[in-house]
Amino acid sequence: GPASAYPERMGFFFRKSFGKGPLRINLSKSGVGWSLGIPGLRFGRSATGRKYTRAGIPGTGLGWQSSGKSGCVVPLVVMVVTSGAMAVVARMTV
Repeated sequence: GPASAYPERMGFFFRKSFGKGPLRINLSKSGVGWSLGIPGLRFGRSATGRKYTRAGIPGTGLGWQSSGKSGCVVPLVVMVVTSGAMAVVARMTV
């Protein structure tokens, strides 16, 4: 077949998380990251310094993520509204 512009890459990874309440510390090959949140809504900073926001429906594997290096990726108000909308969808589908 035709050669791909994106060659396959494989490799090993390491990741371990420790949590207490809303705080989670994430250890990886790249360093230490942290996040704050509740089930379905979390924001934090990765070991490489990237800020991220995640919202999802707990237990389903469905969610939304945004990340970037500069500033707050998504205001907290938008995160709460997104999480609330996803919670409503989850209740409707159960």
